Amino acid sequence: MSRTNTKLNLQANSWVVRIFLSLFIVIMAIFILGPLFWLAIRAFVTGWTFPNLLPDGLTLRWWKVIAGDDSLLQAIKNSLLISPIVVAISAAICLPAAYSFSRYEFFGRKTFIIGIFAANAFPKIGLYASIATLFYAMNLMGTVLGVIIIQVLGTVIFMTWIPAAAFGAVPRNLEDAARDAGASKFRVFRDITLRLAMPGILVALVMSFLAAFDEAQGTYLVGVPTIYTMPTKMYALVLNYPVQISAVFSLLLAIPSVILISLARKQIIGGQLAEGFQIK
Repeated sequence: MSRTNTKLNLQANSWVVRIFLSLFIVIMAIFILGPLFWLAIRAFVTGWTFPNLLPDGLTLRWWKVIAGDDSLLQAIKNSLLISPIVVAISAAICLPAAYSFSRYEFFGRKTFIIGIFAANAFPKIGLYASIATLFYAMNLMGTVLGVIIIQVLGTVIFMTWIPAAAFGAVPRNLEDAARDAGASKFRVFRDITLRLAMPGILVALVMSFLAAFDEAQGTYLVGVPTIYTMPTKMYALVLNYPVQISAVFSLLLAIPSVILISLARKQIIGGQLAEGFQIK
């Protein structure tokens, strides 16, 4: 009798856990997908008056407004042009540093690594204000170069930490075996080290692109009113345009993120992103 009661209690507990888990998944789905669903609807409606449960009508007018507004199109072009440049510059600077951090011991190594992370662990508006003062003296305010420098600062942590962990995870015995077989240092690096570390580097490239593409505070402080990107243009859209225009622009801003995350999901799910914070 007692065994039967125990079995029933275990089954009841299992059902309770499943119910709570299902509710949690539903709530998180609503919390995450709800705003995107709301934006998708807003981008195609003529209006939506409270307390009506359904929109007043459907239209493509707001998309035509975006296509016909030169300032909005220029913001889109700026984002799509500046972000890849930022990623390329960040990779050129940070990947050699990441390799050095993972393969060599030198004075101040751990302090410098922790410093990179610590610099991104606090609100950056104070740092951006100080940089703006310097940029005024160097005539970089309102320039593409100034915006690029600001955005590169936000990509350093991704382009250094994640590749450093990826390089560090490459087995040294494979490299030693290739050298013993007569391969040059460059060939060992190209065919073994770089190839095995590439998934982590790709994740770093994706995260760096998203960081640059979505950067708003520093870009607004340094670039406006001359240089607008999509995130900084959102400020003007929210204040001066109908909410439907903001919804359309938000969807356009989200498209690159969704595409890149989808392409890199295998590496991210596989732990490459988490491994970036496990540098020894």
